[in-house]
Amino acid sequence: MANLFDPFQMKGISIKNRICMPPVVCYGWACEDGMVTDKNVEHYRAIVKGGTGLIIQEATCICPEGRISADQLGIWSDAHIPGLHRIVDAVHGEGVPIFIQIHHAGVIGGMENVVCPSDYTCVHKGREKHGRELTSAEIQIIEQQFIDAARRAYAAGYDGVEIHGCHGYLLCEFMNRRVNRRTDEYGPDSMKILENILDGIRKVTPPEFVVGIRLGLFEPTLADSIAHARWLDAHGIDFIDASYGFTYAMDPEMPENYPLLDIHYGAQEIKKNVSVPVFAVNSIKSAAMAQQVLDVTGVDMVDIGRGILVNYDWANDARAGRDTGRCLDCAECMWRIDTEKCAGKRLLKKQRAHG
Repeated sequence: MANLFDPFQMKGISIKNRICMPPVVCYGWACEDGMVTDKNVEHYRAIVKGGTGLIIQEATCICPEGRISADQLGIWSDAHIPGLHRIVDAVHGEGVPIFIQIHHAGVIGGMENVVCPSDYTCVHKGREKHGRELTSAEIQIIEQQFIDAARRAYAAGYDGVEIHGCHGYLLCEFMNRRVNRRTDEYGPDSMKILENILDGIRKVTPPEFVVGIRLGLFEPTLADSIAHARWLDAHGIDFIDASYGFTYAMDPEMPENYPLLDIHYGAQEIKKNVSVPVFAVNSIKSAAMAQQVLDVTGVDMVDIGRGILVNYDWANDARAGRDTGRCLDCAECMWRIDTEKCAGKRLLKKQRAHG
């Protein structure tokens, strides 16, 4: 079992501890052109100065029509490469590796005329969303957009990419038979779209370039997700970052009296079935809990998202035995509105001011 501060090697990349900053979109920082801003660069610089061992940069969209919202970072054009390179330089300057998550939102996207593997309607964040079924030709265009995004990521200096395959987004939709009802080669019993994307990325990047996936658990069952993970392992994926799948069409499970969450149980079961590193995420609010997740599940890395947003120095404070602070689970995330209004940040600052 790993200690939270044990170093780790992944495909020749040295990671100084088991703490990963997972992809968390910073809404309102970019413009509609998807270009990197100074605020993006300094955000990631501050995180790595705080001791985090690995960064997976926020969901960065492969095409304008696939965005979550109009202010999402983009990687759909070579014009994005110089700005993305600035983030890489800031992170590498502190001796930390960085992957970038490449993404298409699918049916729950924030743009007009959203798409899905099959015609599908759901209610997302209080709004009815209807996704039009993609044609085979359109799927092939999207496959190439993922491949081109990975090529740009390599050109920008990233150590690897994480393919976004969870949280209800497009690739997740392809893997869920309750959403994907196609009867062609892209149907729910096929991993054709991922096979084509992975094969294409390997052709345009060198062997040392890391290609991982954020994989949906309970897609729609845990057994399905284990099968997906085993397929990915056999087809050369380099790591699996396990999170929830399509929220509106999944069956979470865990044993009675399991000491953690169903999502941690899912990551544990994925880890038992694959040979590659597995990451676990969700509601890990202290260093003690992070260590418990490592101990109980046997995974290789833990994702600390909201904790690091509250406290950029989370990893350094955890190593020193200091209070790391915590997310207060506000009904509406104030950090996303204005980082200085984050209740967790304000509480930690107040506590430290009073010794």
